[in-house]
Amino acid sequence: MSSLLCSPSTSLGLKNFPLLYLCCITTCSMLIYWFILRQPNRSHLLDDFRNNRTPQLQITDIISHVVEFAKDQHGSRFIQQKLERASAKEKQLLFDEVLANAHALMVDVFGNYVVQKFFEFGTPEQKVALGRSLKGDVMNLALQMYGCRVIQKALESVDETIQLEILKELESQVLKCVKDQNGNHVVQKVIEKVKPERLQFIIDTFMKNGPDTLSMHPYGCRVIQRVLEHCTEEQKRPVLEALHANVRSLVLDQYGNYVIQHVIEHGSDPDRDRIVREVRCNVLRYAQHKFASNVIEKCLICAAPHHKTMLINEVCGDSDDPNPPILLMMKDQFANYVVQKMLDTADPVYRKKMMYAIKPHIPVLRKFSYGKHIISELHVLALLTCLPFYLL
Repeated sequence: MSSLLCSPSTSLGLKNFPLLYLCCITTCSMLIYWFILRQPNRSHLLDDFRNNRTPQLQITDIISHVVEFAKDQHGSRFIQQKLERASAKEKQLLFDEVLANAHALMVDVFGNYVVQKFFEFGTPEQKVALGRSLKGDVMNLALQMYGCRVIQKALESVDETIQLEILKELESQVLKCVKDQNGNHVVQKVIEKVKPERLQFIIDTFMKNGPDTLSMHPYGCRVIQRVLEHCTEEQKRPVLEALHANVRSLVLDQYGNYVIQHVIEHGSDPDRDRIVREVRCNVLRYAQHKFASNVIEKCLICAAPHHKTMLINEVCGDSDDPNPPILLMMKDQFANYVVQKMLDTADPVYRKKMMYAIKPHIPVLRKFSYGKHIISELHVLALLTCLPFYLL
């Protein structure tokens, strides 16, 4: 033990302990400086504001510091709150600095909210000036994470003249926008806020590239739905016909199924009926599919009563069929939800028909986790409808 304590290496370590201690202190001091004491390069005014040393700060106090405040999380919130109740003079003082730095603020994580607030609470003249400042830069902003929000707010706030100036820059690039994670929101807002007669270029682009193809795109499917909501019947009809021609592919697609569901829920009766008839021909296949099963459920919610009846008859099969489609569906991870939806939405007569079609298969269903879901549903329905389902 004594030899270990007196070994050269141990002695060297003890001898250099003051140096090691000094190194540790220096390192800690640097860390404290960088992570605690060192502040970002900001003015004393903003630093005082962030540290609650200026509780009575007003808009007039931050003149010449507006951009700095707008790009700061807390400063941006301060400007937004003050702008809602600001006088015309105060708004103009803020606006002069915002307009001079409009692009930099539009693409900034916090600054974009200040620009949006001016589109909302600025004077009509300020909104026009801010809208015109977009000229030549609409496409870049539309594809940028924060800039796209500014474009959307502008479309909501400016008059038709400025809207058309924005559209002019998007016209040749509409497909690029539709397929972009940010740009698609801009195109959706265009469809929502601009008069339909100004949107024919969008319809023409979609027809040229295939509405069915766009419906199977993660962002395109959203834009197609906005077209179906806001465009005229004349504009929608060719889009709808393309969807009908490809409905079998769309119901199976992870994005296309949402477009078909949208037509079922919001479309005209003839369009809804055409889709229901197509679904009926493939009800078992679709019910067992992850995406198409959602389409069948939407049909059961929105279709006319006689169409629901057709779907129920299709799955119940003949009374002498030992393996009706409904038996396969109740054991399937997706189709069992379709059966539950049928039970929920059927009229009393057909609900009773389904319950008695299911009853002979209950011993088999008990062996499957999905089948147990159906049995639980039957118990609830039997209690709610006072049906004598004693064999459960």
